[in-house]
Amino acid sequence: MLTCPICNAGLAKAGNGVVCPAGHSFDRARQGYLNLLPVQHKNSRDPGDNQAMVEARRDFLNAGHYAPVAQRLAELAAERQPGRWLDIGCGEGYYTAQIAEALPRADGYALDISREAVKRACKRNPAVTWLVASMARIPLPDASCQFLASVFSPLDWQEAKRLLVPGGGLMRVGPTREHLMELREQLYDEVREYVDDKHLLQVPEGMALAHSETLKFKIKLIDGPSRANLLAMTPHGWRASAERRAQVIEQPRPFVVTVSMRYDYFVLQP
Repeated sequence: MLTCPICNAGLAKAGNGVVCPAGHSFDRARQGYLNLLPVQHKNSRDPGDNQAMVEARRDFLNAGHYAPVAQRLAELAAERQPGRWLDIGCGEGYYTAQIAEALPRADGYALDISREAVKRACKRNPAVTWLVASMARIPLPDASCQFLASVFSPLDWQEAKRLLVPGGGLMRVGPTREHLMELREQLYDEVREYVDDKHLLQVPEGMALAHSETLKFKIKLIDGPSRANLLAMTPHGWRASAERRAQVIEQPRPFVVTVSMRYDYFVLQP
């Protein structure tokens, strides 16, 4: 089912990796993932999130702070019962693993451009085909997926459209303007307004919004490490000043913050 990222031909198993008819071969890492990101497709030596960012997100998510977000995503995926699905921009695999558990009989794939993230994601569920790959050159054939997920991730809409079968859909999960509002108010003198639905302007012709909902809840971060992990896994970790970050991490009282997510499901029209 995988395609060569260099020539787009089909890949077949060969030893501990895969190879295409033209002889382009890719080894499977000892952790279990396939690296289908050729050097010529990289923008830097190690693209994507670095080890520190990945581990901060892993520790924060493993603590269960965003568990309702993952649970709702898994429920929405299960309602659609796809035969083959793909998580685009899977990170360290927290949300991917929840989808896989909800779809035990489906053929699951997940990719991220960050090798550090995918190395850790492999441990979540060995039944998923884990890939280091470009979101702009996804190594799967046209019309090969019934369900795509994109959670907190950049998205190439035309590439997503290419992958979907008619009637299949993309579930996009992203923050609303209320997300982490209390954190942003502490970090910045002026909180920028965020437009929840600006992504709707990017949806390509032939894809239609079929479902939209918002999930909102509060979390209480009691200790400094949990607040530090939240900062490290968001852009606020490098946008805000060191002084403001320290104030958030070191404050003596529990820090209550709003989590607010928007789920939009787009269907490729027959």
